[in-house]
Amino acid sequence: MARGSHMTERYGVKSGSFELQLAEFAAQAKGAVDVSLREIIVKIGMSLISMSPVDTGRFRGNWQFSIGAPAGGTLDALDPTGEQATARLVGDSIEFRAGTTAFIVNNLPYAIPLEYGHSDQAPGGMVRITQARFRQIVEEAIRNNQV
Repeated sequence: MARGSHMTERYGVKSGSFELQLAEFAAQAKGAVDVSLREIIVKIGMSLISMSPVDTGRFRGNWQFSIGAPAGGTLDALDPTGEQATARLVGDSIEFRAGTTAFIVNNLPYAIPLEYGHSDQAPGGMVRITQARFRQIVEEAIRNNQV
């Protein structure tokens, strides 16, 4: 009897089951990483959307999520509550997987002025504040999705 097989029988582990356990753990870990990343994307997007100043709702409605390359153009959506933009973000982020690049953009021409204090509703911007909370968002997502 080979030494390795003796060890596995001695400890009640059937031959091959350790490899199966490792494969199952790897699949769970990969799934947890993907879920954590999607949670991070959604929380970042929701932060951007909720902190966006509202006049007509066009700015909130123009946050766009994409994978692989930034979305181009603008949307005609008026979304003063941010519910439609949030729903798009959540729905589209389901396709995100580790190893790809996610983008959340707002292509309206006044996005940069709004980020840098043009609105009394968001004097500190949206992106800079969300970026400052990034580590906290990541740590929370990891805690929520541990294997």
